[in-house]
Amino acid sequence: MDFSFTPEEQSLQEEVKHLAETSIEPIAHEADESNRVHRGLMDILAKSGLLRYTVPKEHGGNGIKVTNLCIIREELARVSAQADTNFIMQGLGSYPISLGGTLDQKNQYLPDIAEGRAIAAFALTEPHAGSDVISMLTEAAREDDEWVLNGSKKFISQAGDANTYTVFAKTDPAAGSRGISAFIVEKGTPGFDDSIQMELMAAHPIGEPIFTNCRIPYTNIIGEPGQGIRLALGTLDTFRTTVGAAAVGMGQAAYEAALSYSRDRKAFGQSISDFQVNQFKLADMAVSLDAARLLNYRAAWLKDSGQETIIKEASFAKLFATEAASRIVNESLQIHGGMGLQKGNRIERLYREIRALTIYEGTSEIQRQTIARQLLRE
Repeated sequence: MDFSFTPEEQSLQEEVKHLAETSIEPIAHEADESNRVHRGLMDILAKSGLLRYTVPKEHGGNGIKVTNLCIIREELARVSAQADTNFIMQGLGSYPISLGGTLDQKNQYLPDIAEGRAIAAFALTEPHAGSDVISMLTEAAREDDEWVLNGSKKFISQAGDANTYTVFAKTDPAAGSRGISAFIVEKGTPGFDDSIQMELMAAHPIGEPIFTNCRIPYTNIIGEPGQGIRLALGTLDTFRTTVGAAAVGMGQAAYEAALSYSRDRKAFGQSISDFQVNQFKLADMAVSLDAARLLNYRAAWLKDSGQETIIKEASFAKLFATEAASRIVNESLQIHGGMGLQKGNRIERLYREIRALTIYEGTSEIQRQTIARQLLRE
């Protein structure tokens, strides 16, 4: 067993950490409290070349390795939640094209996404269809050489700022999971309204796209009709592990903040780090972070090594890492006491930001259900 990064992975980690601390951290508060994609942040990610890690080599990227995605997300999320979102959405929004698109589609869309000239979005969730994807109501009907989309989506990251949307809709409502297809919809298409923004407890570029007799060329379908669920699950299977990596990054930031504050804060004539109750908290944080990292990079390594599916391992990683990070952030705030509640404090922002990670791309409850089903099949 080898638990170390390769020289290339170590170099990538150092590069991203340096970029995050020197270029992103100065604008992190401004970006992370914005409900729109921060252009300055996207420019930094684009110029650094990091966005290329979300696109295959043959289409302008550096190739998609889950381990690299995890390394990048961990270091970005440690400093800025929006930097993490902007980065990974380029991959999540474009991967269905990488996975099932035609050569023309790949050549048209992927190079711009790799260079940051275009912003990508992944439009799967609906107001009444989150975990229960099959219940989606958005439909796409074929009329001659066009598809006509009607319906709405919800909780779509980067909606309103994205140029290229991967949209899932029913093309055969009677066929259940085999009646859903995936499409490419470009910003500005008549009948497509992506102007409605959402307000979350932690600022996030997110919205509710609406399709009203939205006509797109027939060639904008990704793969064949009915392959939408395969493309969606293939995308989530690849990217779910990276959610755990983002959680580890946030947990690391909270742990570092608690460690520093507990050393500096004096109470009853001594540093509060001298009190056993806080030492226990710090010890639990460190153990949880190490365990979460191991689960994440184990799943990433399996995927990169060619294991056909990592459904169980990815669910292990996401479930444990997101719940562990939530506990770490909560305990870090407790160590900070009243100072942790003050607006503008990093731990206050982390407390609001971490909550979403146990929900998106499969709630903790769905992860447990998925794990149990895999165990029972085995």
